[in-house]
Amino acid sequence: MVMDLTFCVRAVLLCWVMMIAVTLTLSVTVSRLQFCGPNVIDHFFCDFDPLLELSCSDTFLLKLEDMILAVPFVVCPFIVILVSYGYIIITIMKIPSVSGRQKTFSTCSSHLAVVFLYYGSLIIMYLFPNKKNKKSVKKVLSLLYTVVTPLLNPMIYSLSNRDIKQAFKKLRNKKVVCLLN
Repeated sequence: MVMDLTFCVRAVLLCWVMMIAVTLTLSVTVSRLQFCGPNVIDHFFCDFDPLLELSCSDTFLLKLEDMILAVPFVVCPFIVILVSYGYIIITIMKIPSVSGRQKTFSTCSSHLAVVFLYYGSLIIMYLFPNKKNKKSVKKVLSLLYTVVTPLLNPMIYSLSNRDIKQAFKKLRNKKVVCLLN
């Protein structure tokens, strides 16, 4: 009842406006930096921290701004998701059958694992940036939230589908028969 079309459109517009404002603010601030050294980013893509490392300007305020913006855009959604999963777990515990609880927990646990992988890597990268993190660690964390998580989501949602599971079983059985022949 609460999620009507008007609410949905307003929520989407709010998200878009907020993210455009943040991106524009950070882009304008980064464009004012001086770059006087090497112009090669030691990273897979043009990420924020490796770009700041190339600057010969003082980037303290920009890093502080990035850390402050990480709270409402990373930590708050993560907390909302955790609270939602808390309610889901409480509801699951009310299911009378053990098999029903196990089935539901198996579905939720894979989703929750991806959520922890995604938000955990984001929080480490942007909320706790420090010089002690090696470049290789930062690259791995960047791969987790830019490549691994988007790859895992379709697999998790499709593997919970009965038709996909049956297709995998048929494929596996055909390979076993081929290997025996």
